[in-house]
Amino acid sequence: MTLSQTTIAFHTLTFHDDLPELRDVEKRLTNFLKTTREKAQRAEIAAGRTTDDDRVYAYDLIDDADKQRIKGRAIWFLERQQAASGMQHLSAENRVRLTALRGGLPVARVATEHEADEIAAALHAEMPWMSQATEAVWHGLRASAREGLPGLRFNPLVLVGSPGIGKSHWARRLAHHLAVPTTMIDATGEPATFALVGSQRGWSSATPGKLMQTVLRNRHGGPLVIVDEVEKAGDVHSSRGTRHSLTDALLPLLERMTAATWECPFFQIKCDMSWVNWVMTANSRQGLPEPLQSRCQVLDLPDLTMGQLRQFAEMEGARRCLPDPAMEALMDVFDFGAIANTGLSLRTVSRMLDRAETLAYQPMLN
Repeated sequence: MTLSQTTIAFHTLTFHDDLPELRDVEKRLTNFLKTTREKAQRAEIAAGRTTDDDRVYAYDLIDDADKQRIKGRAIWFLERQQAASGMQHLSAENRVRLTALRGGLPVARVATEHEADEIAAALHAEMPWMSQATEAVWHGLRASAREGLPGLRFNPLVLVGSPGIGKSHWARRLAHHLAVPTTMIDATGEPATFALVGSQRGWSSATPGKLMQTVLRNRHGGPLVIVDEVEKAGDVHSSRGTRHSLTDALLPLLERMTAATWECPFFQIKCDMSWVNWVMTANSRQGLPEPLQSRCQVLDLPDLTMGQLRQFAEMEGARRCLPDPAMEALMDVFDFGAIANTGLSLRTVSRMLDRAETLAYQPMLN
């Protein structure tokens, strides 16, 4: 489904095409001053207050003191132009990287409540066991349409449940149905704080975070960010003893008002991240910081039943166009209880489908 879009300002930068060189500004100011003084001189002669014998030639109308003042004015003008852009502190390379923001950025919007209903219905049909999460998003989408918002919003979600029930998969399918780009942060891997928001320029490893990279790469102001296993995110301590936590990085982005003026640590520019939506996953509530929980809708999701796993295998097999014999053999595994009470998850069912697909399409040996 392709949703309509609205363009938001996203930033306060001013892009100046082909800013003039200092010498060009000086030349324009010099010519203007010469022309002004020549006009004044002609007017004096015409009025009889001076004569042609007193005329000052054009090359003498500008003295060294004038040239110094002109240069100072030219420098001041260019400094003001650079300051107005909001990018005077950036290198030429990074200014080029920010040209993706020129003219603002699109965000997806839900035009009608009926459109919100269609999105929720499609998502529920794929993963009915995630109905709590789908319903939470559904209410947010309907409210976005009802209020006529330029983009779509729903409360930040924390999906709590056993591994393998499809939390991350559901989030990726949500992004698909919303027609928005997505990025994933693994809270247990790389330092999640810097992975999300980046680090300040001046550090040897300084780089924009995945959030800003996603915005620039896709030229979209409202991606979906998935933070996996958020309860396991640890703190990062610098050599100076400064603590950096994922929660500290997330909190200003989860609040709509502060997200609207969020400052990128790397580019050091203010951006409107208030149209970014968030889905975080956790295996348990233990380890979830209270400030994070207070800003999110935390949903406790049940484990999958054997019937739900079978339904997933049937739908995914159809999507992969597995031949009927392969699907019948796979369904028999569920129907005859060959895998009951073995702690199956969507991951293991997906591996079963991968194996069935490989066997179904492998070449016949003579």
